[in-house]
Amino acid sequence: MTTARDLIAEALRRLLAKDMIGYAGLWAVDGVIEFPFAPQGYPARLDGRAAIEDYLRDYPNLLDVKEVVEQVVHETADPAVAVAEFQIAGVVVATGQPYTMRYITVVTARDGEIVRCRDYWSPLAAAETMGGLDAMTAAFTGGRAGA
Repeated sequence: MTTARDLIAEALRRLLAKDMIGYAGLWAVDGVIEFPFAPQGYPARLDGRAAIEDYLRDYPNLLDVKEVVEQVVHETADPAVAVAEFQIAGVVVATGQPYTMRYITVVTARDGEIVRCRDYWSPLAAAETMGGLDAMTAAFTGGRAGA
C-alpha cells in the first residue's frame, strides 16, 4: 500500500527530476492542493489533478530545483496523513539568483493517491527571491491575476 509518507518521497523525487506531469499524477483525479498563505492574486486552492498539472507544468522553467535538504517526515495518529518539513535549494531561472525555501506540507492519501495537500510556504520569501510579489504571482499564474 502506498502511504502518505511514500507519496511525499515520490513527489520530492519527481520534483528533483523535473517531472511535473508525473508529480501531478500522484494526485487523485479529484485531489486538492491548498496554499493557506497564498497572497492576493495567487491561487489559494487548486481542485483536481488537471488543475494541479496545469499549475505545475512550467515550474522547471521558473525554478531549477537542485536539491531537497533537511527533510523530515512526521507520521500522525491518522495513518493516511503525514507531515513533511523540508527545504529546497536551486536557482530562479529568470534571474540566475539562488532560491532556498522551507516548506511544511500536510498530505492526506487514499488508495495510493494524494487526495489533499496543504502546502505552507512563505510568499514573502519567495517573492523576494523571484523579483517581487507581482513577478512571482505572474510566474505561477501565467500572468493571470486572481487565477
